[in-house]
Amino acid sequence: MWLILAALLPEILLFYYIYRKDRYAKEPTNLLVRGFLFGVLSALLSFAFSSPMIALGVVPEDPVGVWDYIRLAVFGAGIPEELAKFVMLCLLLYKNPFFDEYFDGVVYAVTIGLGFAGFENILYLVQNYSDWVSVGAARAVTAVPAHFFFAIIMGFFMSMARFGSSAYRMRNLAYALVLPILAHLSYDALLMVSSTSVALFGILSIVFVYFFIHLAKFSKHRISSLLAMDDSRTALDEIDDQSPVDPMDESVES
Repeated sequence: MWLILAALLPEILLFYYIYRKDRYAKEPTNLLVRGFLFGVLSALLSFAFSSPMIALGVVPEDPVGVWDYIRLAVFGAGIPEELAKFVMLCLLLYKNPFFDEYFDGVVYAVTIGLGFAGFENILYLVQNYSDWVSVGAARAVTAVPAHFFFAIIMGFFMSMARFGSSAYRMRNLAYALVLPILAHLSYDALLMVSSTSVALFGILSIVFVYFFIHLAKFSKHRISSLLAMDDSRTALDEIDDQSPVDPMDESVES
């Protein structure tokens, strides 16, 4: 029970942070639970996407050098994992009547991202059972927040595709998939390649910290911009509701 709690507590805290940010119309509990379960399914779907890559030798089973780790980061993690989350997010948002605010895209994407992270976290801690406390602590401040940030980026552009200009809809949908993939494979590549030598570890550790801080700031700005757009829409709706009725309109209606 302590292992499971350690695996899921970071996801619960991050979800609570996002849930509190949703100021106007909270998403139904059943859809949030479904989103988390879709996240677990996305982890399984990512295995299905990466398995052919492993069978074909594109993803090395036992990476030993820089190029092996880069291929593992790109084809074994970044592309299959974010593609799987994107597919599940599209299914969750398809004909979803509650997806009616800019910030909703982030809420739904985060539930899927944290569902994925929670399932992955449990697997990692079980596999490292003898050292699960230190592994759980390390992942709580790196891997789990990273999945959280990837989800915010994906959710932001899904909302822009839904509520933004129709002229940019396909571009925003592409960004919703491509940008999280790029962020994810960069995250994994920096960590994996840094383990190949002491010199690279020193240099890439600094790059990784800079990248992670920038990723956090980028995600925070995306949250702020979506909330501001929802505030503007709500303010305009309130003005419309309070607008005086033209007597001529009433006479026409009568």
